[in-house]
Order: sequence, then structure tokens, then C-alpha cells
Amino acid sequence: MTNAPETASERVVAETGLLSWLGVFIESEAEGRAVLGLPHRAELTNPNGDTLHGGVLATLLDNAAGTALRTVLEDPDTALYATTEMNLSYLRPATGDLRAEARVRRHGRSLVVIECDIDSERDPGEWTTVAVGRASYYVDESGT
Repeated sequence: MTNAPETASERVVAETGLLSWLGVFIESEAEGRAVLGLPHRAELTNPNGDTLHGGVLATLLDNAAGTALRTVLEDPDTALYATTEMNLSYLRPATGDLRAEARVRRHGRSLVVIECDIDSERDPGEWTTVAVGRASYYVDESGT
């Protein structure tokens, strides 16, 4: 038996095929913040070993940032928003489960900037930052 999504953000993850396939889940959400997780799987690694593909980390960044964005929108179900820019600096190989913590840095009228750290579990309970990034979103909350 599968648990039904409880929050609007959990519904977005559940209804997005790629995120469901990747196994992305929301650990926590609060005003201007979100923490998403992604379990390490062999299908997500580079062909030369156990390191997760960089595109997996980029996808996690975009969705952690998008989840944090939704927490500051007046009505996230009617607002229009789109990623306008994203950068990610890879610091070291990601060889374990991932956790992305996104924080809204600036919330303007039509532009929101979000910073994100991505950590990988090296040993049980031992997390290391493997990437840092930032995403910018165009936002239209007019509802039209």
C-alpha cells in the first residue's frame, strides 16, 4: 500500500514521472526552505563506477529549489513560474544517497533566487557536501 501525498509539493513530486522514477522525496518544507532526498541507485551512476551522474544532481537542485520557491508563493497552485538560470558547482563525487537543502535567497516581484547545497552520504549518518548551486526563477503570481 502506498501513502497518498499529503502536501501540494508532495503531489507535484508524485505526479512528475521523472521525479517518481528517480525516487525523489521531500524530507521537509518550511517558509523559504526545502530539503529533498534521492536514494543512490546503480541506474543513476556513470558507466565508470559508483559515482552518480551529474545530471541527477542538477535535476535534484532544480526540484529542491522549485519546492522552496513554492513555499513563498501566495498560491503555488495558480502561480506561473519557470527556471530562468541555474548553475551547479561539483565539489567531489557523489557516491551515496543525496540530500539537497534549498534556501530562498531573494524573493522579488518577478524573480526569485534560491541557493542549494547537495550532500551525499559517505558512510551511514556521515554526509559530505558534493555540490553547491543556485537557481533563478521567473514568477508571475497574477493568476492570469
